[in-house]
Amino acid sequence: MHTILSKDGTKIAYDKVGRGPTLIVVLGALNARKSGANLAKLLASDYTVINYDRRGRGDSSNTLPYAPEREIEDLAALIDEVGAPVYLYGHSSGAAIGLEVAAKMPEQIKKLAIYEVPYVATDDERKAAELYNKQLKKLLASDNVEGAVSLFLTHVGVSEKQIAALKRMPMWKGLVAMAPTLAYDSDVLGVGHSLPTTLLADIATPTLVMHGGKGAAPMRNVAIAISKIIPKVRLHTVEGQDHGVSPKVLAPILSNYFK
Repeated sequence: MHTILSKDGTKIAYDKVGRGPTLIVVLGALNARKSGANLAKLLASDYTVINYDRRGRGDSSNTLPYAPEREIEDLAALIDEVGAPVYLYGHSSGAAIGLEVAAKMPEQIKKLAIYEVPYVATDDERKAAELYNKQLKKLLASDNVEGAVSLFLTHVGVSEKQIAALKRMPMWKGLVAMAPTLAYDSDVLGVGHSLPTTLLADIATPTLVMHGGKGAAPMRNVAIAISKIIPKVRLHTVEGQDHGVSPKVLAPILSNYFK
């Protein structure tokens, strides 16, 4: 494990494996860096893979107050440490961070790949996202962290039966420990989690936009919408996959794209 300090003094922990051009992995909600370990190992023969704990997760610290801009600063500090330019892969809300960084620091990102960034494209979806954000922050304010995790899982389509099963598993404790960062994931997606069309249009970095062939229709629709806005873009359907894309399936796609 390595550590750096972000602009506001937050400790950011990361692992570094492999050799070759640098590829940074940015994960989504309720994921610490260990969630990306298998993907990193699969890419390590061709790339130096940097897999880090976003603030408030794993071995990274959590300086308050939070703002989405701090996550951009965290990644900027990491890029400064490992040396620019880098390849960047973002999954889910981590993809939203990747898009922001590509727009704001284009010279430091050689290529960007994203998988199922959970923006929304319809009024009903925006209303649901706003309600979710309100309910989530109310639960966290009352320190109901288990309720916050359950709400998030319900919001992304996990059934009550599946949630009940998760609560009996050892991993549940780890999910609950990261519950406060669910508010961060909601905030990085913006108000109503709306598609940030202006930001997307400003991205000059070559970008691979992916969605799962077995994924939810809104994810597919957003991926298509994004592919029509970013100038240098490639749209790719990852057949047989849903939001929890298999590292074994994803790794060769990323490896070929970043070459």
